[in-house]
Amino acid sequence: MAKHYEMNEKDIDEVIRYLKTVDPENATPEMAIAFLEQMHASVHLMSHENPELLDKIYQDLKNKKST
Repeated sequence: MAKHYEMNEKDIDEVIRYLKTVDPENATPEMAIAFLEQMHASVHLMSHENPELLDKIYQDLKNKKST
């Protein structure tokens, strides 16, 4: 059974670091939380509307890890 994602401070901090490189003016905890929520919702939606693409993304990741 898949575990439900629970946002944590480490994830928020990582997104803030990312935002500092691409959009420093919006590198806030609030924007990081919104970003994580949107990413989670997008992947969930993709799993219903385009599972083939989600599987391709996963397979690409898996192939990168094995090389």
